[in-house]
Amino acid sequence: MPALFASPAASPPLIELINVVKIFHTTAGDFTALKNINLKFELGEFTSIMGKSGSGKSTLVNMITGIDHPTSGTVRVDGTEIHRMKEGQLAVWRGRSLGIVFQFFQLLPTLSVLENTMLPMDFCNMYAPTEREEKAFELLRLVGLEEEAEKQPAALSGGQQQTAAIARALANDPPIIVADEPTGNLDSLTAERILELFEMLASRGKTIVIVTHDPALSKRSTLA
Repeated sequence: MPALFASPAASPPLIELINVVKIFHTTAGDFTALKNINLKFELGEFTSIMGKSGSGKSTLVNMITGIDHPTSGTVRVDGTEIHRMKEGQLAVWRGRSLGIVFQFFQLLPTLSVLENTMLPMDFCNMYAPTEREEKAFELLRLVGLEEEAEKQPAALSGGQQQTAAIARALANDPPIIVADEPTGNLDSLTAERILELFEMLASRGKTIVIVTHDPALSKRSTLA
């Protein structure tokens, strides 16, 4: 069986934000969402970001994923200053370096769970085409969805869809998993299974960054 994850090696901080400022210019005036943020995330850390609505949680995550750029300061991920990259470069980098888990799953409804898991591999041209299905199936086995592989997302429960979204986020073996309220729409038992899955991934060297309002998730993370 092929290895699903690369072995972590000693390295500088995987994610580093240095004096990051983000100012939004609006008709009502300037709004500072982030002010002189200095953060480091190491390989294998499981970090939760908590705060009130409007406190800058999503803005901070957008800095890490390259969806938005700082007004000033530096955002460095795996040695690359991503805010200096062009959009085309960012798209390729994001597909290979990040796994993003959305609150509302964002699975394509006309594709099977297996096909949804393969999509990032196809988009980034990762692995030989003949290997992708096997790798996607191994990821579904990892998260306990191998028996649902040929079903479409609508046939799955909310928890199963979120679990499938995590498998998809792992498709290209990214070092970083970013999740936006991953347990926000789940019952407590299903949320617990999702938390256990994130803990397992962190133990395998993945860096997990989660935006959440869930105190239980915060308590389970390495850092909060």
